[in-house]
Amino acid sequence: MLSEAEVSELLQFLTPGARPDVKGRATDYMLGMSGHRDGCRFLRSAPDLIRCLFALTSDPSIAIVKDCYHILINLSADETLHQVLVTEVQILPVLLKNLQDPDYVFSDQISSILSNLTRHTPTCRTVLKVLQEKLGLAELVQIFCTEGFNKKAKLHYLAPLLSNLTQLPEARSFLMAPDRCVIQRLLPFTQYAASVVRRGGVIGTLRNCCFDYTHHEWLLSDAVDILPFLLLPLAGPEELTEEENEGLPVDLQYLPEDKQREEDPDIRKMLLETLLLLTATKAGRLTLKEKNVYFIMREFDRWEKDVHVSAACEKLIQVLIGDEPEPGMENLMEVEIPTDVEEKLKEADAKEQEKLKQEEEEEEEKRKSSDAERTEGEEQSGLMK
Repeated sequence: MLSEAEVSELLQFLTPGARPDVKGRATDYMLGMSGHRDGCRFLRSAPDLIRCLFALTSDPSIAIVKDCYHILINLSADETLHQVLVTEVQILPVLLKNLQDPDYVFSDQISSILSNLTRHTPTCRTVLKVLQEKLGLAELVQIFCTEGFNKKAKLHYLAPLLSNLTQLPEARSFLMAPDRCVIQRLLPFTQYAASVVRRGGVIGTLRNCCFDYTHHEWLLSDAVDILPFLLLPLAGPEELTEEENEGLPVDLQYLPEDKQREEDPDIRKMLLETLLLLTATKAGRLTLKEKNVYFIMREFDRWEKDVHVSAACEKLIQVLIGDEPEPGMENLMEVEIPTDVEEKLKEADAKEQEKLKQEEEEEEEKRKSSDAERTEGEEQSGLMK
């Protein structure tokens, strides 16, 4: 890594008054350094370099600003640099101010940096605190939900930012305050076709909110009506009976023949996990059963090929078709599991994971075998010609 003398020289090249070509070469060098773990770790001990780079995000040269933001994205992906960026360099107030500017060119880069910084709880708390002081969570949602707010940026990475922020109970409480109508604005994005990042981030946000079981009845009520937004991406074109259809939420009834399911398996799994969370309380289970959710899950389970998603679906189906727990155990999130039972559950889960892994390996072997046979057939066909 660089010596003290080399750092001192580099700092001179990264000043606003340095020649543009010199600044360009210096930021290019720093960009390369930030692409490696060792480089990031070195920069942790050189906050003055990071301060200079951050100052250059307001440079007249678009190329230099772009490089500096790219460097900050790389640095923010390293958890060990979070406190340096947030506490020592204090990047948050400037980033949040620029994010509010509908003409700011680098708002997508800012969204990525903020998303990276909120992946881990300690820095996430700091980001939420500064966000509430400088911008406000409601305003962040407003920016995110306003189509074309910034015509120069798509702002998709604000969705994983919201998902990360809702790791924190205070962020979840804010989004689910009945008098604010904040969470309702996010629901349509569960089927946002233009961006898997936006869809996944919003569904992650909804899943996190569903950990607070005290809000389940409100989320399932007409005030929010979360259920259709979770079910529709999992529903396919399969024809259900008239009786099965009529019990479903209106938006799920008599779907067209060209209805497509969510294409991303990770998002499908998150949707299933969110539905499973909603079955933690008796009221939630009864609602999902009364709304004929089982029939959507039955068809989904027949269609699903990903073993991990199938496992999540089967867990949900077991709850939907199972008997109600004994009195005093209706709230599955409050049930205290005896130690011996917990050990057995862990053992069963480990066996299930091993089984899933084995099935994946078998599928991979089948695929390789099929590919090899296809290749051999093509080669023989070529020889015959």
